[in-house]
Amino acid sequence: MIVVTTENLPGYRVRDVKGQCFGVVVRSRGIGGNIMAGLRSIVGGEIKEYTSLLEEARRHAVDRLVQNATMMGANAVVMMRFDSSEIGQTMSEIVAYGTAVVVEPDPA
Repeated sequence: MIVVTTENLPGYRVRDVKGQCFGVVVRSRGIGGNIMAGLRSIVGGEIKEYTSLLEEARRHAVDRLVQNATMMGANAVVMMRFDSSEIGQTMSEIVAYGTAVVVEPDPA
């Protein structure tokens, strides 16, 4: 599955647009991670526990996006974007979304 943030794929043409597709993940850091992150926030700098959490959540959201697009019969996703929000004080929602399409090599 080709997943890009651009509108077009060089060397391909869009044969069919299947529609919008998305992958959603909601993650929460455990109490140990929250304590470590709280301690790190006192001294400043990167909070690696949360960086790791969000990187993993983005990967899972893209995996779910690909599953959704595949079920729709697409072989590519164009205009992929991420969105995120907080749920309560301990959970993060990550959404990967885009347009599921069928592409084919451009003969030109």
